[in-house]
Amino acid sequence: MRVHTRWPAWALASATLSAALLTFGAPSRAEAAVPATIPLTFTNNSGRSEQVYVYDLGTQLSTGKQGWADANGTFHAWPVGGNPPTPAPDASIVGPANGQSKTIQLPKFSGRIYFSFGQKLDFRVTTGGLVQPAVQNPSDPNHNILFNWSEYTLNDSGLWLNSTQVDMFSAPYAVGVKLADGTTKSTGHLKAGGYNAFYNALRSQPGGWANLIQTRSDGTVLRALAPGHGIEAGALPATVMNDYINRVWTKYSSSTLTVTPFGDQPNTKYFGRVSGGVMNFTNSSGAVVTSFQKPDADSIFGCYKLLDAPNDLVRGPISRTLCAGFNRTTLLTNPSQPDTTSANFYADAVTNQYARNLHAQMADGKAYAFAFDDVGNHESLVNDGNPQQAFVTLDPFN
Repeated sequence: MRVHTRWPAWALASATLSAALLTFGAPSRAEAAVPATIPLTFTNNSGRSEQVYVYDLGTQLSTGKQGWADANGTFHAWPVGGNPPTPAPDASIVGPANGQSKTIQLPKFSGRIYFSFGQKLDFRVTTGGLVQPAVQNPSDPNHNILFNWSEYTLNDSGLWLNSTQVDMFSAPYAVGVKLADGTTKSTGHLKAGGYNAFYNALRSQPGGWANLIQTRSDGTVLRALAPGHGIEAGALPATVMNDYINRVWTKYSSSTLTVTPFGDQPNTKYFGRVSGGVMNFTNSSGAVVTSFQKPDADSIFGCYKLLDAPNDLVRGPISRTLCAGFNRTTLLTNPSQPDTTSANFYADAVTNQYARNLHAQMADGKAYAFAFDDVGNHESLVNDGNPQQAFVTLDPFN
């Protein structure tokens, strides 16, 4: 079971980032002999002329230290930072030009692979660790840089590598892994024309969704914020999901929501009913196991706050199921959750339009549009217990 932690909004210390990502992968083939590093081939098919810079940042799994890896896979720990934050060492790797590839070594790490176009990212170090870019904050030094990132864990049990849109949709890319038999698995590619189609869909969507798009003064479209960050930045109304939330709470005041959170444990069921404005979940014996206040849109989009999902075996699994049902707006049409049939997703007029349009433009339909988009395996993730090589491919913008 993969468990995702909703990261803080404005700035993240690397310790927080690593804690989130260390729960990202679940061992599946512990017997596989994974070497100390594997090659990562970074291919630039973006069609853009700017210099690309690549970064491998995270936690060294053998020591628990936070830092970065250079192109050879050698680990460098972050220095002690300050308050206010001090400039971090230059961790950039010069990436390939358009139409070319570059292979670096990926060490046993849990972290992020950043890439930026035309300008190096501005990283700072505090006494608590590395400050990650937070572009929903207009004063963030990386706000006007075109960049994106992938998340990964490489450990003794294998590789987990995803293309994520949990925080934003920006420069398009795909990820892949080469298996021991020579075949390759990949995900994250957009449909032909999907990049522009996604932005055009947001622009035509009423209700403030177009305000998620951030554009540089030279006309460059930089990104679309995920809706939770849009609420934080004042770009999207905090009430955008209220109508659906109220209808869900009304429905389950007089009927029961059944949650079966584990696909391999069909007899483990929890039963939700709203009473006094609170949704209480009971187990098969009738005992209350956890309760939820009526969530707001930010809690839904971020799968946190009023829908917090601790890494346990009861509240966390129920919460992630509720989060997926709210984002995909399947809670009114199916009282048995999770509903994992993609044809049923985003059908309500009030829904996560960012996630809906993002999935619609993915070549394989898979994306990480919100933290628990892996409910039902709809996430853009590749993993293997015996990885031979990893891939990140920058795709065309048009």
